[in-house]
Amino acid sequence: MRFTILLFILLLSDRIVVNAQDAINFAPKLLSKELNSLKLQVNSMEGIPLTPDVARQIDRGKFFRIRNAITLYYTYIGRVNSCRAGGCTADNDNHSNGDSEYFDYFILFDSDGIVQKVRVFNYRATHGAEITAPGWLNQFTGYDGETGLSAGKDIDAISGATISVAGITIDVEMKTRLLQILIKEAK
Repeated sequence: MRFTILLFILLLSDRIVVNAQDAINFAPKLLSKELNSLKLQVNSMEGIPLTPDVARQIDRGKFFRIRNAITLYYTYIGRVNSCRAGGCTADNDNHSNGDSEYFDYFILFDSDGIVQKVRVFNYRATHGAEITAPGWLNQFTGYDGETGLSAGKDIDAISGATISVAGITIDVEMKTRLLQILIKEAK
């Protein structure tokens, strides 16, 4: 009986912790570290105004313009939701019932909207943490949005991380294409 009560409390506290960390950190230390490794002294980092069409395609993430004296970079900071280990159903595709797992990540783009870095900085899922490895994430470097990305074809699959691999692959492709639209509209 005590074990059952303890297990229930632990499961309940896990759900509270997961839901309590629902906000995305839009100033992750890892992004600052990457910008410092590029020897980029940031003069400003400002949100990019979104057209209504682009805004509809972004859940809770944000695009930013990063400027210094010489260079312009862009970044996208956002979240990829995945389903719990039990699998996904049509009922929980919107992940609003609190049963989703997720990871937060950023994409660093150059001034032309070409991917320079992808990094995961907050992984909150039970499976698939292998996608956080910088060596694996380097596959996205150089992606310009002109072609599609396919997990298992263009991006290496990882056994046991199928949902995470597919999720980040789809998201990087979509966010790169959306940034290309924003850049063209700004010109």
